[in-house]
Amino acid sequence: MWWQCFVKGLFFSFFNPQVVNGIEIYSMKIDSKVTSRFARNVITSRAVNRGNVHKEVFFDVELPKTAFITNFSMTIDGVTYPGYIKEKEAAKQEYEKAVSKGQTAGLVKASGRKTEKFTVSVNIAAASKVTFELTYEELLKRQFGKYEMFIKVKPKQLVKDFEIDISIFEPQGITELEAEGTFITNDLQNVIKKTFSDKKGHISFKPTLDQQRTCANCSQSLLDGDFTVKYDVKRTTPDNLQIVNGYFVHFFAPTNLPQLPKNIIFVIDISGSMSGREIEQTREALLKILDDIRDDDFFNFILFGSDVHTWKEKLIKATPENLDEARKFVRGIDTEGMTNLYGGMMKGIEILNAAHEEKFVPKRSASIIIMLTDGQPNVGISNTEDIRTHVKKAIEGKYPLYNLGFGYGVDYGFLEKMALENKGLARRIYPDSDSALQLQGFYDEVSNPMLMDVELHYPENEISGLTKNSFKHFYDGSEIVVAGRFADINQNSLTVDVKGEGANDVLSFTTQQDAEQTAKAFQEQEYIFGDYIERLWAYLTIEQLLEKRTAATGEEKENLTAEVLDLSLKYKFVTPLTSMVVTKPEDYDNQAGIADKTTEVRAKALNLCITKQTPVICFTVDGDPHFIISVPQKEDAICFNINEKPGDVLSLINDPVTGITVNGELIGDKRANSDANSQNTYFGKLGIANKYLNLKVTVTSEKITIQNGNEKTAFTWLDSVTLQQEGLTLIINKEKNLVLSMGDGASFVIVLHQVWKKHPLHQDFLGLYTLKSHKLSEQTHGLLGQFFHPIDFTILEIHPGSDPKKPDATMIIKNKELTVTRGWQKDYRKDPKHGIDIPCWFVHNNGAGLVDGVHTDYLVSSLF
Repeated sequence: MWWQCFVKGLFFSFFNPQVVNGIEIYSMKIDSKVTSRFARNVITSRAVNRGNVHKEVFFDVELPKTAFITNFSMTIDGVTYPGYIKEKEAAKQEYEKAVSKGQTAGLVKASGRKTEKFTVSVNIAAASKVTFELTYEELLKRQFGKYEMFIKVKPKQLVKDFEIDISIFEPQGITELEAEGTFITNDLQNVIKKTFSDKKGHISFKPTLDQQRTCANCSQSLLDGDFTVKYDVKRTTPDNLQIVNGYFVHFFAPTNLPQLPKNIIFVIDISGSMSGREIEQTREALLKILDDIRDDDFFNFILFGSDVHTWKEKLIKATPENLDEARKFVRGIDTEGMTNLYGGMMKGIEILNAAHEEKFVPKRSASIIIMLTDGQPNVGISNTEDIRTHVKKAIEGKYPLYNLGFGYGVDYGFLEKMALENKGLARRIYPDSDSALQLQGFYDEVSNPMLMDVELHYPENEISGLTKNSFKHFYDGSEIVVAGRFADINQNSLTVDVKGEGANDVLSFTTQQDAEQTAKAFQEQEYIFGDYIERLWAYLTIEQLLEKRTAATGEEKENLTAEVLDLSLKYKFVTPLTSMVVTKPEDYDNQAGIADKTTEVRAKALNLCITKQTPVICFTVDGDPHFIISVPQKEDAICFNINEKPGDVLSLINDPVTGITVNGELIGDKRANSDANSQNTYFGKLGIANKYLNLKVTVTSEKITIQNGNEKTAFTWLDSVTLQQEGLTLIINKEKNLVLSMGDGASFVIVLHQVWKKHPLHQDFLGLYTLKSHKLSEQTHGLLGQFFHPIDFTILEIHPGSDPKKPDATMIIKNKELTVTRGWQKDYRKDPKHGIDIPCWFVHNNGAGLVDGVHTDYLVSSLF
């Protein structure tokens, strides 16, 4: 059996293991969240390998050019292993390596010339139950006055848990919402739940097993056909401008404008390869198009085989008499000879140019060339690069060129490059029974121009990274989308001037918007997904750079490739240049060599606090335990130690606003020193919690435990793991460190210090390093947290101390005078083995005078 799902162009097929190879897929949910036309779609499916050997299963995923996969993850035994973006070849090698070892692994890559087809291959280990989650994002395009989400449902089996859930939020307001399915019976009609009110819409479809059956006792499924959701938004103004966090998106779709007259040249391939069904469907489509041409339009047909034939020597007005004559001409079209594509194109451009030069067509009219071919040019000029050069020079940017490639024998890359160079696009026409409808449908998209030469002007000194903002035509029922970012991220307002040529006059108006107005429009929504405008900007930028790259050569193509790759990796988009790979690491046993290491401290930390632009304040606590507080404006640091008993718990970070706390429990040496005053203590256990997420992470020198509500997951330091769940990202670098991030807030790195297992005195301990401490609130406190706020000091009276190598001085800080000593503390960020001595001003007596209150104020009763 096969499992197939198509969501707005997404075709998802699973090979059903019950019939072939022991893989059973027993659940699937399609969850779509749409915010201001930008959709994030998550497909979750659950599978089990009931066999005794690992099996590989393939997912074929076909997306429209406007969609990018952004995540593919696997959940195995309660642990989620997210995919990560790599350049395509590197990802392929890693996946093949994992498969060769029998590990569970997944690979997502784009195949073909365009990002239309994806292949997801998944290797499932024996007796494993795996949850797969595929996420893709796209901007829903408006056509014929509505945004459409199309879902093809074809499981061919009864599915225990099948659900489609679509949530829509449009700040302009939703005017209509429709949901229908070709397979929907009267009984299933009631299963579709549809609601919308003002700005929110929701569609759900969750049939039970019995509701899926073709009859009471049948095992066949009714779910076989198309499920479609359509909606539109309120349009009180021609456009809508939204500003969030230094980025903006501008939607432009004026209504109630008169149509522009059209001047259309149809350039049609009639070579021998078009014989049979292809030429029949072409005639059928052209006849239907002639029925839709308006009486103020001009048109002509150019046919090319071995020779070039024209219906008329100039453009002809669409009078009833001329249309009747055109129908007779179309019915007589037949195939002949070879493929003189160059001759046909140049003749069509020549006729269109002459009509404008002689002012035979209205000044305010939209000119379009539509070319259809199914083969390779082989008569006249056959070199495709030469054809592109001549066509571009002849058109000179005056009209868009739309190239339609019939079937699979056509050089689609050539057609696409030539169209994009001339402000148009290419479309593949599939050789199916509905090919005539495909041709007619494309014509319908471009048959109603309302404006031409549309320009959206933004202040040059305020905007960077602007996406395409000039458009040859605006078609009725469509929408123009422009996105950009502010040069100053703190800017919160924007003024835009829009101009375009209409049928009767020039359209010109100005739009103003600020971030506060956008925030007000979004007050009522609850399911927006994060930084969606920034991602929408990145998405549009990548899409348009890929289009430019298609037609580019040499250094220009190299630069565009580098730019696309950089954005794809940064925003985690699977594009033609990248792949996404996810693997489950092998289970590692204790390695014999560890016990033979004699180095007392083998800390392996990350280089955390260095950036190329602005200094990042880094706060650490490590060793016995010593605290290091960076003071960037002084290019210096302050340090202090805390001396307390093993078993005591210290409050390190406490932020009541974000709910994040970090506490550390002290351990001592294996046996107490005879001098009780010099007892060595270290952090043996750290607890990091977020009370608002009901999340607790406990880290010891032996294991890492995550408690989410009542659920617990545990790892050892011998694991190499990447875990991602709501509000938490955790990466364990085997026997080195772990990186932990709480949502968009602060991040922490915990370093594992291991000593020789047979050491008579010392034992393993932990170090804590902070990242992004500025993400915590101003109310943050604790032995470390209080220093996340700016701190300053002055050093006076440097003089010799008791140690000739360590001078003393007077420090003025917090309106106090402290005696401090110039010393060093170990920092393991740059030298993971031995650490580096960092100079700092050491504050004595447990940081007295530096920390708020006294150090015993920071003793707490337990880790949480």
